[in-house]
Amino acid sequence: MGVRIGYAAGAFDLFHVGHLNILRHAKDQCDVLIAGVVSDEMLRQVKGVEPFIPTTERAEILRGVRYVDHVHIETVPDKLDVWRQVGFTHFFKGDDWRGTEKGRKLEREFAAVGVEVVYFPYTAHTSSSQLRRALELVTAETLHDYSERTESA
Repeated sequence: MGVRIGYAAGAFDLFHVGHLNILRHAKDQCDVLIAGVVSDEMLRQVKGVEPFIPTTERAEILRGVRYVDHVHIETVPDKLDVWRQVGFTHFFKGDDWRGTEKGRKLEREFAAVGVEVVYFPYTAHTSSSQLRRALELVTAETLHDYSERTESA
């Protein structure tokens, strides 16, 4: 049996305990863990999301996580293209993808090249989407309050 090279990809914007849990679980199941950071450009193109933290800073945060052996910045949307660049044997994903069409497609594509897709429990009580919405609300309230103060001055 060869070296198990794991790959856990994500935006890792607004890093939280769910991200840490995936990386910890992934490292338990491989010899080398590579964290894939989706670049700012790919987040805009694929998800229509503007990151709060730039790619280089998100990569630096991940380099500081003890479970992560290497960091790869993703600049292409296709995970098979990423596999061709990186050469991992196991692909780790949150189980919110399990049983979805996207998840089944990923499993089929990776099975064809010998990569195993491994799912981990999704941390439902903390998500980047929830954090993003909270930040947007706070920002909107702050702008509204500022606007009211400047109009009455």
